[in-house]
Amino acid sequence: MHTSLIIKGKEVSREIKSIVIQSPLAGVTDKIFRKFIRRWAPESLLFTEMVNATSLNLGYGVEKINQISNEEGPVGIQLFDNRPNSVADAAKESESSGAYIIDINMGCPVKKIAKKGGGSALLKDPSLAVELVKRISRAVNIPVSVKTRIGWSDKDKNIKEFLLRLQDAGANMFTIHGRTREQGFNGKADWKFIRELKEELEIPVIANGDIFNVKDAIECLKITKADGIMIGRGVLGSPWIIGEIDSALKGLKNFKKPTTEEKLHLIIEHIDELIFEKGEHGLLLARKHIAWTCKEFDGAQNLRKNLVKAKSAKEAKDEILLMISSLKDKS
Repeated sequence: MHTSLIIKGKEVSREIKSIVIQSPLAGVTDKIFRKFIRRWAPESLLFTEMVNATSLNLGYGVEKINQISNEEGPVGIQLFDNRPNSVADAAKESESSGAYIIDINMGCPVKKIAKKGGGSALLKDPSLAVELVKRISRAVNIPVSVKTRIGWSDKDKNIKEFLLRLQDAGANMFTIHGRTREQGFNGKADWKFIRELKEELEIPVIANGDIFNVKDAIECLKITKADGIMIGRGVLGSPWIIGEIDSALKGLKNFKKPTTEEKLHLIIEHIDELIFEKGEHGLLLARKHIAWTCKEFDGAQNLRKNLVKAKSAKEAKDEILLMISSLKDKS
């Protein structure tokens, strides 16, 4: 099994020393969360949240791409839009900001994204999708990837032709989520179908969908024969999972998952970082991360309830410190 990945761009090729990639997740994979992921996954390719290309051209969301220049390790920028000129300009700006790779979102099933003609809506408009890839691949020298799904619905799985056209247009890598747009996140990801697509394509294929642990990762790679895997929902509340999977695939035995106490200290750190960045509003943003992380230990459910109700960062941190103290008393 390969443990690194080479993506060839127009002028610049990228070698990633890990085949485990973090998925762009709106409202989750900001610079703070990426920093936590990076502690356990120093060599993995991480992605920003989705960036609207038109908004970026108007000056909104610039911080999302400017932040990556200060980060260690490879960070890609994912763009979504249906305006070829806007996406090409945004790709140039992203490249100038230090993007390791440009990804085009053609798979997001969220209605407000698809309604604007972006994300999975491009599955319905292959000619426009091809034009987007052509414009971006001409505009930048770094690799251009496309993240998509296996079709719009079970009745409309013409994805093979779609991918071949995008490959001819200049795409350098595909990430394929093994569900249709209609499925959303329901049902099971079709890893066997990803393998069928992989066999038809010349560029690297990354498998995505239903990878939550080491066992899933190994099974997915075995079935899909993909060049790598992308972890999406599996990272929620577990920023160490990418590093854990990467270590396992490389045969390393020294990976240490954080203890319950370390997870609780991580929540405190996350709250502090968000408060510093966003003010008291940061506590509201932290709540979803708290809910995802507070699991699989005695008292997790009660702690989660108390933290979600906390009216201040101090109140939330006091609850966590009380739990840490009780864990120490039991040990």
